[in-house]
Amino acid sequence: MHRRFLLSASLAAFLAVALGAFATHGLRGRLDEHMMEVFQTGVRYHFFHALGLGLIAVLAKQYPGSNQLRWAGWLMIAGIVVFSGSLYLLTLTGLKWLGMITPLGGLAFMAAWLLLAVFAYRDAE
Repeated sequence: MHRRFLLSASLAAFLAVALGAFATHGLRGRLDEHMMEVFQTGVRYHFFHALGLGLIAVLAKQYPGSNQLRWAGWLMIAGIVVFSGSLYLLTLTGLKWLGMITPLGGLAFMAAWLLLAVFAYRDAE
C-alpha cells in the first residue's frame, strides 16, 4: 500500500508542478484573470494534497494494516482527480457544469484529512 501511495504522491506532485508551469507560460493571455485564478486554485490544492498523500505513504509503511490510512490515501487521490481535475477542465473547456462536481472532490479531501486525524488519535503510537 505505501509504495502505491508514494508513487501516486510523487507523480501527483510532478503533475502539479508541470500544470502550474503550463498555466504560467502557456495559458497567460489565453485565459482571463478569473479563469487563471481558478486553474491556479486547482494547482495549489493538487500540490498540497500530493504532499498529504506522501505523508500517508510514509505512515502506511509504518502501519501497513491501517484501514484509516488506506481510505485516506484513496480519498486523497480521488480529491485530486475530482477537485483539481474539474477545475482544470472547467478552465480549459469552459464547461461550467464541471463546477458542480468540484465540491465532491473537496469532500473527499476533508474526509481524507479526517481519517488521518482518526488514525492519529486511535492508532498512531
